[in-house]
Amino acid sequence: MRFLFILICSGLLSTHLFAQENKYVQYKNYYLLTLLQEDPATRKILENDLTFKDLLKNKGAKINDAIKKCSNNIGCYATAIKFSDWEISAVSKNLRTLFKTDNALDQLVRNQLIPSGCYGLYKQLSPEEILVKAWEQDAISINHTISVYTEGIPPNYPAIDSIGFDIKAKGYPELVSTNMILSSDTAQKLFFEPAMRFALISLEINERNDAADFEPLATGVNKMALSAIEKTNFKNYKYSLILVPGEGPEEQNTALSAGGMLRCRLAAVQYYNKVAPFIMVSGGRVHPYKTKYNEALEMKKYLMHTLQVPESAILMEPHARHTTTNMRNAARIIFRYHMPMEQPALVVTAKSQSMYISNVLLKRCIKELGYEPYKLGKRLSDNELEFYPNAMSLQIDLDEPMDP
Repeated sequence: MRFLFILICSGLLSTHLFAQENKYVQYKNYYLLTLLQEDPATRKILENDLTFKDLLKNKGAKINDAIKKCSNNIGCYATAIKFSDWEISAVSKNLRTLFKTDNALDQLVRNQLIPSGCYGLYKQLSPEEILVKAWEQDAISINHTISVYTEGIPPNYPAIDSIGFDIKAKGYPELVSTNMILSSDTAQKLFFEPAMRFALISLEINERNDAADFEPLATGVNKMALSAIEKTNFKNYKYSLILVPGEGPEEQNTALSAGGMLRCRLAAVQYYNKVAPFIMVSGGRVHPYKTKYNEALEMKKYLMHTLQVPESAILMEPHARHTTTNMRNAARIIFRYHMPMEQPALVVTAKSQSMYISNVLLKRCIKELGYEPYKLGKRLSDNELEFYPNAMSLQIDLDEPMDP
């Protein structure tokens, strides 16, 4: 189990170990908390600590009180289950107290948390402070998920990511109350588990387990391409891959938009010109709201069946919901699949999006992600732009639970 979670974040794990969809969502969103659950030595420290026992007991009391008294008040339930500012601060303080050089918490940070890259924004801090920052990030992420998918607070992009329920509907408070009951299961032994379970169930009942779509990628939709990567001499190509960002249709029954088809055709031209050995199609289930179609999958099918690109040359990135994460997730896969990071890749798309990527997107990435997931290269045409991936892209995005 020693390097299990490094492999989850760096994408190298043979993931038959985690067959349940909600497990993938959990690992991607709340990585530190999953480590604390699964690492025996650190779990023992937390379970036996009196402060954390008291926090768990008090949380259970709040939940039970909410079940009895909140009635139709959704905000009342949410306040009870979310981490308060005081609880987050108390946990941070206690983690500092428990952290000792070379103890299990220190080893977890040094051997798993830091190498994973999942909290790369804090890499300049001491191991103790990285642990605290990672906890605070996961706690805020859980609170955000509950705010959006229980309380109905608008997410970053309301048109595509909003809650799936009418929170004023007569039966909705009963759903929330039932979730509270499930989340207060006495099997929960760690102080954060009730809130984390509530958040995960909230995503599940909203049909928002998008983060788990097509996982495990490496042994599923990308298996043939990953095998080909291992045999590829990238020095024979100018670019490591050709990235095609998706364009979702606006009609519920349209699988692939006209724009998506044209982008695939632009990429196929370059592929057949042998500028790169692989095409990466990027995009999740985005447009229209709660669509059943996945942009990356539909583009892959179009490339294979209409444009005759072999499956072994196509990488799927099926989670991105915005142009920021098209670029970030491409960088992640390049890193995870051991493709050359120093070699430029080529993004091929419509002129408007291509110009947006070169002229505007990096500033948006800094604002929304906290870093630049790529470096710009040369512009070849209105539709073609070089970029270099940045390994900082492994950093988890705390307020995008469908593609963290």
